[in-house]
Amino acid sequence: MKHIVLLALGIFLIACGKKQETSLPTVGPITESIYASGVLKTTDQYQAFVTVNGIVNEVLVQEGDSVHIGSPLLTITNETQRFSAENAALAANFNDLSANQGKLDEAKLVIETAKNKFRVDSSLYYRQKNLWSQQIGTKVDFELKELAYQTSKSNFLSAIQKYKDLKRALEFSSSQAKKNLQISTNQAQDFTLRSKTNGIVYSILKSKGEIVTPQTPIAIVGNFRDFVLELQVDENDILRVQKGQKVVVTLDSYKNKLFEAMVTKISEIMNERSKTFLVEAKFTKAPAKLFPNITFEANILLSQKDNVILVPRNFLKNDSIITLASGEERVVKIGLKDFQKAEILSGLKATDEIVKPK
Repeated sequence: MKHIVLLALGIFLIACGKKQETSLPTVGPITESIYASGVLKTTDQYQAFVTVNGIVNEVLVQEGDSVHIGSPLLTITNETQRFSAENAALAANFNDLSANQGKLDEAKLVIETAKNKFRVDSSLYYRQKNLWSQQIGTKVDFELKELAYQTSKSNFLSAIQKYKDLKRALEFSSSQAKKNLQISTNQAQDFTLRSKTNGIVYSILKSKGEIVTPQTPIAIVGNFRDFVLELQVDENDILRVQKGQKVVVTLDSYKNKLFEAMVTKISEIMNERSKTFLVEAKFTKAPAKLFPNITFEANILLSQKDNVILVPRNFLKNDSIITLASGEERVVKIGLKDFQKAEILSGLKATDEIVKPK
C-alpha cells in the first residue's frame, strides 16, 4: 500500500513539473488559399478512338512524331467492310443510268411503234366513221375500226407511261447505288485514324495486328507548346474560386521550386464520384520543360494581408477561444487563416502571452 501511494505521488509531481507551451503573437503577412492537387495536360490533349471495329493494319507514326490536323495515325482493316465496299462499287456500276440506256432506248422504240400504229388506226377509224355517217359500209366494219383505234390509243399511252416508270426506276436505282457507294467510301475513311489537332504523338497504345473497337483508346495526341493545369477543387471551396486568381504550383519534378499560374476556367458541374470541381489554370511563370500527365500540388490564393497579428492555429480552441498565460480565456475574432497561422482581428494584443490548450 505504501508503494502505491509513493508511485501516485511521483506521477503527480511529474505532471505538475510539466509546463504548458507558451507563445507570443507575431506580426507579419498571411495568405489565405485553397489547396488542390491535379494533373498537367497539354492544350487539346486527347485520347484518339476509332469509330469502327477491326484489326490494326499499319501504324503510320511513332511516339514523339509531329502531326497536323488530318494527319493519318494508323489504318484499320476489316474484311466485311472491304467486301461491302466492293459490292457497293459493283452495284453502282450495274445501276448507273448510262449503263441502262439501252433499256430506255428500247422503251422509246416501243413508244414510236405504238405511236405509228395509233396514227394508222386513228386514220382508218375516222375514215370509217365518216363513211358510216354517209351510210356507207357496215356497222361491224365501223366497230372494228373503232376497237382497233381505242386499242392502239391505249397501247400508245401505256408505252409512254412504261417509259416514264422505267426511267424513274432506273434513275432511283442509280442514285441509290451511288449513295450507297458514297456511304461505303465514307466508312472506308473511318478505317484511317487521323489527328484532330496540331501537336505530337505522346503515346501509341496499339500495335499492328491487334483488334480494336470504338471503346479502345488508340493513341494520345496533344499540343506540345501549351500546357493546362487541371485542378480538382473540393465542393466546399469552389464558391470562393474565381477566374484570374493566382495559383502557386509545386511539382515533384522540380524540387523546392515554386511556379505561378492563373485560374482560367471553372467547370460548371461537379464530379459526383470525387465530389470535386475541375478548375483549369495556365502558367504565368512556367518551368523550362514539361511533360503531360505530371502530377502537382497547388494553392489558389484567395487574399493576402501584411503586418497583422498572428497566432498558431493549434493555440486556438474552436478557432475562436484563446487562453492567456494567466489562465484567462478570451473570445477572439479570426480573420484570414492558413494551415498553421490565424489572423487575430480583435480580442488579443501582440504583447499578450498565450498558452497552448491541453
